[in-house]
Amino acid sequence: MRILVMHRVPDSFVRYAENLDHTAHQVTYVSTPERLATLPAGVPARRIERPGTGDTAAEVLAAVSGLPRPDLVVALSEYDLLPAAQVREALDVPGPRVADVLPTRDKVVMKAAVAAAGLRVPRYAPLDRALASGVDWTGRSVLKPLAGASSEGITTYPTPDAALTAVRDGSVRVDVDGFEIEEFVEGPILHIDGAVAAGRPLAVQASRYLGTCLGYAEGAPLGSVQTDTPPATVDFTLACLRAVGITDGPFHLEAIETADGPVFLEVGARVGGADVADTFELATGVHLASAQLRLLAGETLDGPAAPAAGPDARYGWFVVPGHTLGSAYCRIEGEKPFRENPVVRRWVQRAPHEPVKAAITYADADIPLAGVVGPAPTAVLERFLTELFASVTVEPGEDPR
Repeated sequence: MRILVMHRVPDSFVRYAENLDHTAHQVTYVSTPERLATLPAGVPARRIERPGTGDTAAEVLAAVSGLPRPDLVVALSEYDLLPAAQVREALDVPGPRVADVLPTRDKVVMKAAVAAAGLRVPRYAPLDRALASGVDWTGRSVLKPLAGASSEGITTYPTPDAALTAVRDGSVRVDVDGFEIEEFVEGPILHIDGAVAAGRPLAVQASRYLGTCLGYAEGAPLGSVQTDTPPATVDFTLACLRAVGITDGPFHLEAIETADGPVFLEVGARVGGADVADTFELATGVHLASAQLRLLAGETLDGPAAPAAGPDARYGWFVVPGHTLGSAYCRIEGEKPFRENPVVRRWVQRAPHEPVKAAITYADADIPLAGVVGPAPTAVLERFLTELFASVTVEPGEDPR
């Protein structure tokens, strides 16, 4: 096949060389300048640079203009799923079209599909409609970008009226056509990860967040630990996937635990961020990006479903952000009692002379502190991360130059 890869996710995460036969297939990578160095080395492939400053689909189409039409378009980053669908439509390449991708990218379309399947979702409304006619709830509310990620652009309010007033008076500036307002549902947040092939689960593993993605965006630590994955959780997950049309490949689903059962929050047709993929592989033996590439390339993955983590062999991860420091450098204190704890499997810490990124990111190499813990029971991992988050401080550092 002629395979076009819209490259954004580093090869260390994807393992292109292990999962795509670069001799049997003609592989073309299109990548931005800063991502070129993360392409696989030593494989026969065409590498084309795109500027990375404009519309992604338009840049990719310009980059491959004049080349033979690909048989397959691969995009592994959630930021590229919709542009990849646009590229497929423009080049008439088989695979998900824009209408297929929207239920996993547009939060209003997504929740409408899940609600139509009879599953509970937070009450919600497109922001333009809410501004015109109000909403049917009164409690705590959230403004969200329809296609946002990493909780960027999300703001919370005590009531929907307070949120709508903030939009009307300009105290929060949003693209009305690109936002929704949503009921805030109280409860611990789960993320459920795995992969499906022809709708059948290859592996499913539930985890519980410590902290929230919104809290991380605002500067607080975030982590998660693997938990039980009972049949009811698997059934709920598969029903959500069917509702939005995810039948092949990885998924990252978030739900809120309530006394009345799970409430759907959102789902992506992608591998989870931070160290979700690493902890998932440790627990189940399944490397999600590899499964995704092999399914895209037409392989049949029909082995038995991988077991979820055993009760004494669970894993977790943590990330401590640096994007709210206001400094390119950081000073970390209080971490020493935790660093050598036997539960720590991987510890990644910035030295005072090593910069951190100003943009929000979960990447270990770009933030002050990150790591993987386990194997251990869920309660042990939760206790360790809770104490870590309460003890470690990250302050702006001095420029070493």
